[in-house]
Amino acid sequence: MKSFIFVFTILCFFTFQTNAQIRFGIRGGLSSSQLNQESIQTNGVSLAIKDANYGYHLGIFGRAKLSKHWYLQPEAVINSTSVDFVVTDFSDGLVDKVLTEKYRNLDIPLMFGYKLGPLRAEAGPTGHVYMASKSELEQIGGYERRFNNFNLGYQAGFGLDIWKLMIDLRYEGNFEKFGDHMSIGGQQVNFSQSPTRWLMTVGLSF
Repeated sequence: MKSFIFVFTILCFFTFQTNAQIRFGIRGGLSSSQLNQESIQTNGVSLAIKDANYGYHLGIFGRAKLSKHWYLQPEAVINSTSVDFVVTDFSDGLVDKVLTEKYRNLDIPLMFGYKLGPLRAEAGPTGHVYMASKSELEQIGGYERRFNNFNLGYQAGFGLDIWKLMIDLRYEGNFEKFGDHMSIGGQQVNFSQSPTRWLMTVGLSF
């Protein structure tokens, strides 16, 4: 995590020390997480993904124009989302009970973009810094959660600039498996899929 933040800081410093035209602003919107319904059996507990709920994000950005068409855009965005699970654990009296787990991260995308008129295409790596979580899964006996402080993903998408208004649609993928933070009775929970999501964002530059 420290090395990523160091490289991110150096890139931003180098970019903003050039003669590039720089814009700053705020951005926020909604996200739609994509998780397939999947169930696992571990330690006498059935745990199934039911729904990945809509989330929200809000943060700041800086855009440095590198040439006529190319730009670099680092961002810092607080993201909040949640997932519903169907749980069956007869030892604790939980039978097909829906329990929710909520997550909050600080996302740090570093987007490289190409702008042609008002249209943009962009892609880049995204760091996720764990901030907080709240889980109803604690009702399961022996349930523990331990998040990595940092993991890495990527974003890619398209945008539209209308004067100071920015509209973006992005796809986000991650390199970690969903549920890596969970264990039940000391046994790691292993879902087979990585979380993905669509992000719809509106921004305002200054």
